[in-house]
Amino acid sequence: MANIAQARIQREFKEVVKSEEVAKCHIKVDLVNDNFSELRGEIIGPPDTPYADGIFVLQINIPETYPFNPPKVKFVTKIWHPNISSVTGAICLDILKDQWAAAMTLRTVLLSLQALLAAAEPDDPQDAVVAKQYKENYAIFSQTARHWTNIYAKGKVKEVELEEKVSHLKAMGFDEHKARVALSSTNWDLEKATDTLISS
Repeated sequence: MANIAQARIQREFKEVVKSEEVAKCHIKVDLVNDNFSELRGEIIGPPDTPYADGIFVLQINIPETYPFNPPKVKFVTKIWHPNISSVTGAICLDILKDQWAAAMTLRTVLLSLQALLAAAEPDDPQDAVVAKQYKENYAIFSQTARHWTNIYAKGKVKEVELEEKVSHLKAMGFDEHKARVALSSTNWDLEKATDTLISS
């Protein structure tokens, strides 16, 4: 890693670790393998959103050209959100692409991602299926996003009716996560989800 990137990221890492504002927002960052080019971020889902209290883990890779180029960030924790891929965790956020400025920091990135969970941009989606559901049937989107948060970011099952449908497909021999994706993508229509899984 280039010296300029190393020095800058060390300073920013300390800033995040010591920041009271960041602590209040329940945002954390850790080194992976004592290496400043690979970090593990953690954000808590904002209150009054389907992601509330979920713990979302982020993979953050710092390029050699930092801070002139943005860090590469993706969600490790599975999430149902129009601007985050439900498959790969890739994120569609302007500051991680063409709107990045060298004055921005790791703290800016983490706070912006947390804000994205509270204010989705369905017209600029990363996940077209989720964005379509968000725009056409917000109640189902909200229920699905909450369900994914409970399963993947909290490890608690609250939506018993939805989980019963997942269990039904698992009993038919389908993979649990694939069953959940098929149901989520078909507005929890068991028949359509089964057809999707059989034809895939």
